[in-house]
Amino acid sequence: MLGGAVVSTVGVVTGAGRGMGLECARRITSMVDTLLLVDRDETTATTAAAELSARGEAEVRPFVLDITDVDGLDRLATRVGESGSLRAVAHVAGISPTMADWKKIFTVDLIGTARLAAALRPLTVRGTAWVAFASMAPVIGGVQIDAATAAVLDDPLSEHFFERIHQSVGPRIEHPGAAYAIAKLGVKQFVQREAVRLGPLGGRICSVSPGLIDTPQGRQEAAGNPRMGAWVEQTPVGRLGRADEVAAVATFALSDEASFLNGVDLLVDGGVCAAVLGH
Repeated sequence: MLGGAVVSTVGVVTGAGRGMGLECARRITSMVDTLLLVDRDETTATTAAAELSARGEAEVRPFVLDITDVDGLDRLATRVGESGSLRAVAHVAGISPTMADWKKIFTVDLIGTARLAAALRPLTVRGTAWVAFASMAPVIGGVQIDAATAAVLDDPLSEHFFERIHQSVGPRIEHPGAAYAIAKLGVKQFVQREAVRLGPLGGRICSVSPGLIDTPQGRQEAAGNPRMGAWVEQTPVGRLGRADEVAAVATFALSDEASFLNGVDLLVDGGVCAAVLGH
């Protein structure tokens, strides 16, 4: 309540046109009054918005945006502020190793996460909750970084970021798989720092790390990575995960029931990391 009036709540889902983003959006419609579906593909965003609006749980609107567009992120923040009080953000948008070169992977997956947070952070109120999607990749890959590399990842908005990460990691950073794993490790580090920033404002944030999930993007990666077949066989639950299963964990983290969950990573992998790493 504000001055006797009910304040409308707003949710934002990025990468909302398909896969895990769309499944998160389906669930978040019951959590907010207005839901903005952010996607670079106008057709999928508009189609998803029409489908979810028909359910009658929230006002669902498409918002066409490339997450790397700084001016577009400012427009998104303005739209959120005009629509009400920021309640939930599910940042699902991202790209994987077969989709781009190493710099693009960092730009979308890590730098894009930091830019989105910078744009929306001023809108944080008591009860605002975020999830940012990371990945099991740095866990199952046993990624280890030194303090210097961790410091570089802690400053993804530096104008010299690419020079610094290349100098710190060396030429292997140019391999898309290595870049992806390290970028997603950076997302998990970012979430830990962001939790400290959001706490005094009344907000909180967690990361979600999907494992082997049956989505179009997941199938594309599996086709280019022979290890994934073996990992599926080693998964204790004996199958691939579903997008709705990841979305269920993400929306729990956003819910009031998870109000003391903050600054941690939620690994949703069916136990494959435990099996492969021998824990």
